[in-house]
Amino acid sequence: MTSIPPPYTQPATDEVDLVELFQALWKQKFLIAGIAVAVTLIAALYAVLATPYYKTASYLRPADRSSLDVLNETGLYELTPEDALKRVASGLSSYDNRLSFFRNNQALFEGMGRGSGTLEQSFADFNQESFEMLYPDPKRGGDQIGYVGLALTYPKGMQGVDIVNGFVDYVLERERQGVARDLEALIANRLAGLDRRMAAARASYETAKESQIALLMEEDSLRRAQLMDELAAIREELKLRREHRIQQLNEAISIAESLGIKKPTSPYAMSNGEPGASVVRTDITIQEVPLYFMGSEALSAERAALQARETDDFAEPRIAEIEKELAMLENNPEVEILKQRQQEDLYLQELASWREEAARLRGITVDTEHLQLVRLDQPALEPLSPVKPRKLMIVALGLVLGSMLGVFIALVRSLSIRRASPLAPVRE
Repeated sequence: MTSIPPPYTQPATDEVDLVELFQALWKQKFLIAGIAVAVTLIAALYAVLATPYYKTASYLRPADRSSLDVLNETGLYELTPEDALKRVASGLSSYDNRLSFFRNNQALFEGMGRGSGTLEQSFADFNQESFEMLYPDPKRGGDQIGYVGLALTYPKGMQGVDIVNGFVDYVLERERQGVARDLEALIANRLAGLDRRMAAARASYETAKESQIALLMEEDSLRRAQLMDELAAIREELKLRREHRIQQLNEAISIAESLGIKKPTSPYAMSNGEPGASVVRTDITIQEVPLYFMGSEALSAERAALQARETDDFAEPRIAEIEKELAMLENNPEVEILKQRQQEDLYLQELASWREEAARLRGITVDTEHLQLVRLDQPALEPLSPVKPRKLMIVALGLVLGSMLGVFIALVRSLSIRRASPLAPVRE
């Protein structure tokens, strides 16, 4: 009995034959194509039905220097075109300005999506996603503040062009008002400073005048006291001299009476008057004749006059001079003139220049409403086509993704059939 060999079977293996795999995919080409077409149709439907978004932008550049001359000529506010552009750029990027513009112009934002939060939260999301500040590319070098722009990406139905142009005008107006407020504040501060300086100068002048008056009166008082002391000393000296004279007269009267001299005489006359006496003539030179030779009668008369004297002022010319100076010190003309000054501001040396500066400051008038801070290089224009969605790209991406999905499904289906029945051919 002969044995029948078992039929030949191909050993199972996990290796994939690329030719076989390609054949399997080719057999399912209609499945792959169907899935690719379906996904492409879905992508095309999305591209057609999705809300289109547009983008518009406005560009600002530095204004001419001459447009800011009126402001800079005030001498209070210095603003270059570059600084003005930076200031406007700061205003355009300010969230507070954007929120304020949104609150005042909500009708322009009707197409803005509303989330579950408040209106301000919805605008914060819109501001984060839609607004974009535009600056020169720093990699290109050159002036980095050559321009500044504001771009807005907005959905169809929203008035994006009006929003950008309106917001730019709103910021420019606010910045002009800010410049006007700054200028007014500077003028007010400078005027207040001048008023304080003038008040301080007046107070200093009043203090100096009062000090000068006090000093003059003190000098007069001191001089008056010195003269009074001198006058008292002179009078005391005259009194002592009179008393000394009286004592001298008393002594001379006593001597004259003892010698029997009543009338004025001299030593020579007395020597000739003695009878029988030998006369010897001798020249005697003395500086002063003794007082008793005046005789008791003359001396007594002089003593009586001195004792009856009530004042000795006439005996000293200096007393008259002192009394004259005291009379002049009664009224100091310089003090009287200082007290009678009426327009005391005329005596403040710097007051005239301060008043001139104050008048100049009050006369400063700058038409900030027509002040051109920046130059509008390009206003926002209505875009011709949306920036998203990009329909061709979406359709192409849908075709690629659909094809990849179809191939993947076909591969999974082929492997499943092969594992279930290794010898069974793959059918479509």
